[in-house]
Amino acid sequence: MGNPAGQQNPLVKASEINAMDEIEFHHPLNPNSEIHIRPLANAVGFDRIGLSLVRMPPGKESFVYHAHHNEEEWLYILSGRGMAEIGDREVEVGPGDFMGFGLPQAPHHLRNPFSEDLVYLMGGEQLSFDIAVFPRLNKRIIQDGETAYIVDDASLQGLGTLQETE
Repeated sequence: MGNPAGQQNPLVKASEINAMDEIEFHHPLNPNSEIHIRPLANAVGFDRIGLSLVRMPPGKESFVYHAHHNEEEWLYILSGRGMAEIGDREVEVGPGDFMGFGLPQAPHHLRNPFSEDLVYLMGGEQLSFDIAVFPRLNKRIIQDGETAYIVDDASLQGLGTLQETE
């Protein structure tokens, strides 16, 4: 029957995943951030769902302690161990552990203080607009389409409630 017109191949074999170049990512707000990503969702043509195979080297961190306003996300640990900060808790995670962050989200962060790579699946929504809050840094990132803005919380000017501004 084949694929519908215009749809990419929905199957990516393990050999193809292993042959993918890793994309090295460093979060701009965390000098210790380093992850290596194989974007699985891109390989099958997903636009609205993100899914990546991620490798975090020993001694590194994923992003920054954060929470999203609009996008749900999740992580599933495949190998290695890590330390997950979820709200005010810190817990060791390992193979088979799953973390899901619906809305509203507890702030969260993942780091690898151990001696072997931490490998996991990372997925979630890819909306055209989102706000990620970094409560420990008093900053946020506003994602608007292809453009992202870093904003200091102190520079935000409140307008009151919607009823007050109408």
